[in-house]
Amino acid sequence: MSLRKFIISRAFLMHLSIAIVVVALLFFATFKSLQLYTQHGISYSVPALTGLQLDEATESAGANKLRVEVIDSVYNKNFEPGSVVDQLPLANSRVKANRVIKLTINSNEPEKITLPRLTDISYRQAQVLIESIGLQVINTYYQPSEYTDLVLSVMQDSVEIFEGDKIIKGSGIDLVVGRSQGNMRTTLPNLTGFTLDEARSTVADALLNMGAVIYDNTIKTGEDSINARIWKQLPNPKFTKQIEMGSSVDIWLTTDTVMINDAYERTYR
Repeated sequence: MSLRKFIISRAFLMHLSIAIVVVALLFFATFKSLQLYTQHGISYSVPALTGLQLDEATESAGANKLRVEVIDSVYNKNFEPGSVVDQLPLANSRVKANRVIKLTINSNEPEKITLPRLTDISYRQAQVLIESIGLQVINTYYQPSEYTDLVLSVMQDSVEIFEGDKIIKGSGIDLVVGRSQGNMRTTLPNLTGFTLDEARSTVADALLNMGAVIYDNTIKTGEDSINARIWKQLPNPKFTKQIEMGSSVDIWLTTDTVMINDAYERTYR
């Protein structure tokens, strides 16, 4: 039989059809197996675990065919000890089964740090050092001294603290700074339109203290408080140009852009 006759013969066509069907079945079986193995198209919603104790978070994740892993611990006074303070992926994300949810747990005791040497250095040096180790300056007090801008002592809750003392990370301290008798006043900055963080930094640079922080009724969420801007301050920089070092500056914040724009016009008019 010639090759041409064999190709068009019934036997060849039958075998070719069978081969095509077998190959198609193999592709289909392979595709379905991969779908089952990877659970293609099947996802699960990540539950909200923040605020739960670790065993509760583990149970909640398991109910959604997920797992948990603790990757870090921090101290946050707003959460119960041992509870979840952060998670990744975030709640309501869609993930595949058996995905690991990474958790940050609130430690039982606040993290403490060793206070470095802050005295006998300049106020600016002390500020930078304090911020780098996770502390913050709450108040700056001035007392007459021949050593202008030199940190004389460090206080916390009206008690003097010293190099090597253990204090809670993130807590606030007060600095007592020397100032010559003839130079006890500073220029009052205009904080109109500043965020709270910007105001804190500017007030500290001016050798002043942050006083009352007052939010109006437009601030309803944590994000609002971050985005809020100052529309009023006391003392008013339009009428007070110089102020005693260490004085407090009270501020009012809002998210109302009309109030902020009006404040600009009143201040700079």
